[in-house]
Amino acid sequence: MKIRWFGHASFCIETEGKTIYIDPYFIPKKPVKADIILVTHEHYDHCEIENIRRLRKPHTAVIASSEAAKKIEGSAIARAGDLINLHGIHITAVNAYNIDKYFHKKGEGIGFVIESGAKRTYHSGDTDFIPEMKDLENIDVALMSVGGKYTMDYLEAAEAVKTIKPRIAIPMHWGSIVGEKQDAEGFKKKVEEETETKVFILENRWLSL
Repeated sequence: MKIRWFGHASFCIETEGKTIYIDPYFIPKKPVKADIILVTHEHYDHCEIENIRRLRKPHTAVIASSEAAKKIEGSAIARAGDLINLHGIHITAVNAYNIDKYFHKKGEGIGFVIESGAKRTYHSGDTDFIPEMKDLENIDVALMSVGGKYTMDYLEAAEAVKTIKPRIAIPMHWGSIVGEKQDAEGFKKKVEEETETKVFILENRWLSL
């Protein structure tokens, strides 16, 4: 499995011969077409319709939150707790919401757990450190929002990592609309000092697992 971060909350995962994009606000100029596209919520910086169009091929599956699905023709709705099986890849929608902010209400957005082969990858979506994170088990890679304002800041994200206990964590939601590199670096420092999780700041490069 390989993971690449394009910026903000945008990732590509290559696994089991399939290509998965998550929240493709940023994508390459000449992207590999998607087998699966996952969209956590309807905000423009996560549900970028033109990029989704560019990534689709005739049989691309697009899985989106209920509000995002209204914007994406031919997409399927996923709500927290839903399990979707595609191409031998198991995708579970999980809760993602704000506790002390008004930007993301509970039930409107989602995160994803993607299970392929022996690897489980968690994309937090736009969320605070929420109680449901304690139910996440056996996570190999956690893609964590760290930029603050609309989501967890890096200190909250580090506390979430203590609960989730992933083998690897990758900070996201920094460096463009909100958040700075120092947030990613602060996250890495705190997590690696206080847990056994290894943090990678990808900055538009592939990580092979």
